[in-house]
Amino acid sequence: MSSLPIDQLQAAPVAKPATRSGRLTRLQPGLILAWAVMIVVILWAIAPGLFTAYSGTEGVAGAQRLAPQAGHWLGTDQLGRDVYARIVYGASHSLSGALVAVALGLVLGTALGLFAGAVGGFADTVVMRIVDVLLSIPGLLLSLSVIILLGFGTVHAAIAVGVTSIANFARLARAEVVLVRHSDYVEAAYGSGGTFGAVLWRHILPNSLTSVMAFSALQFGSAILAISTLSFLGYGTPPPTPEWGLLIAEGRNYISTAWWLTTFPGIVVVLVVLSANRISQSFRRSRR
Repeated sequence: MSSLPIDQLQAAPVAKPATRSGRLTRLQPGLILAWAVMIVVILWAIAPGLFTAYSGTEGVAGAQRLAPQAGHWLGTDQLGRDVYARIVYGASHSLSGALVAVALGLVLGTALGLFAGAVGGFADTVVMRIVDVLLSIPGLLLSLSVIILLGFGTVHAAIAVGVTSIANFARLARAEVVLVRHSDYVEAAYGSGGTFGAVLWRHILPNSLTSVMAFSALQFGSAILAISTLSFLGYGTPPPTPEWGLLIAEGRNYISTAWWLTTFPGIVVVLVVLSANRISQSFRRSRR
């Protein structure tokens, strides 16, 4: 039987199995585009004056309802205000409201889920039955009920949206805590003399937050959509504040003659929500 020389055997390439890090480093145009959209919108919210020379609330005389052109990329509204400038300045209101809503749901929901999953027994049953009741109520109806009690405004709309997300965070956190609580390293921590509080803080909580944080990115997009919906219905930021949902609501009366008043703010909302969802998907896949 003939055999290959030793030098050829040494030079032969060895196939390596694909690893998770190798899969994650592959070029993903959709994810890159999603991050680009989110970075641009965040920069809009931080420094809107760097992206437009027009005011977000003051109009230009004689420039009412101009179609998109060189001087006004996305046209002007019925009061001569630049639509692009209002979208840019509206990013701070929409993003800050969504951030408050997600933070409220994340903190309170995770605390409830952590308590229910770690304690178990009767406490777990009571908390989860409350969560089931909250999940049975439509989110928009619950948001409207809360905002009617608190009053109108961006902060109140954000709180109302955050209340609707508490149950979702609580259910996810509880499921992760129950899964981690029965793992071997947690049992070993108890066996080595660890107290309930120490094990909960050092082992259960850190290892349960990965899925919760990925879900918070998904909820961020949902919160933007919910806050825009409340503003569209008239329960959010009052005019002339340039909030994305309010821009769509103000332009709906001119949709037949000035389509750009609703089209461009709507496109921005859709792009931001889709980008947040795509980023959330990448976080979940990185855990596999």
